[in-house]
Amino acid sequence: MRAVTVRLQAFVKGQVQGVGFRWWTRARALELGLAGSATNLEDGRVEVVAEGSREACEALLALLPTGPGRVEFVAERWGEPRGERGFSER
Repeated sequence: MRAVTVRLQAFVKGQVQGVGFRWWTRARALELGLAGSATNLEDGRVEVVAEGSREACEALLALLPTGPGRVEFVAERWGEPRGERGFSER
């Protein structure tokens, strides 16, 4: 039986730009077998998109508050996968 693929979109607020947060997120996502991206937003947040198993996405979501910098809040949104490949830092 094949695991169902989901899409996680998380917005990470705090001091998360200029501290290696996107690189750290990419490393954790790849360890979990996820595809997607970590993108700096103009308002200072980082948007994390991850696609893979629900379990792996939940594991990444649980790790985000422990990343470099100072995470104040993580907002999550779940959806249908769009076919992400690899994991990029934008």
